Amino acid sequence: MSKSPIFHVKKRTFLAIAGCVWFLAGFNVARLGVIAYTGMNTISWYHPVLSVVVFALFGLMFFKMSFKHTNRIHGYFEPTRPFWHFFDLKAYCIMAVMMGGGIWLRYSGLVPKCSLPYFTQGSVVHLRLQALYSGLCFSVIRQW
Repeated sequence: MSKSPIFHVKKRTFLAIAGCVWFLAGFNVARLGVIAYTGMNTISWYHPVLSVVVFALFGLMFFKMSFKHTNRIHGYFEPTRPFWHFFDLKAYCIMAVMMGGGIWLRYSGLVPKCSLPYFTQGSVVHLRLQALYSGLCFSVIRQW
């Protein structure tokens, strides 16, 4: 077994880490969506439709980002890198803005509570697909 610096992982392991991060994010957002749905008096027909719209909007942005990250990770020359390099600085900033913005919107009262269920469920579907994509890449790509 070769010795590598502390906290370093192989390139392929980045895909597993990304899959776990996406899965945990999806789990937490799903939890928030269930809480929001249970707090509603009525659920209308348009909630699932709006969830699909949210999924499509987020999907366009995040799937493009996933392909870029997979290619970036593949392009690393070193056999190992610190585990936090599974995202680049831009991705960490996007994640911070999305999380911070979501928390701020939820607690600021600027967005009505009735919009939270479809927004969160549309995001959940996408986050779970991101986790699946990362897991598939990890499973399929044997030699990096």
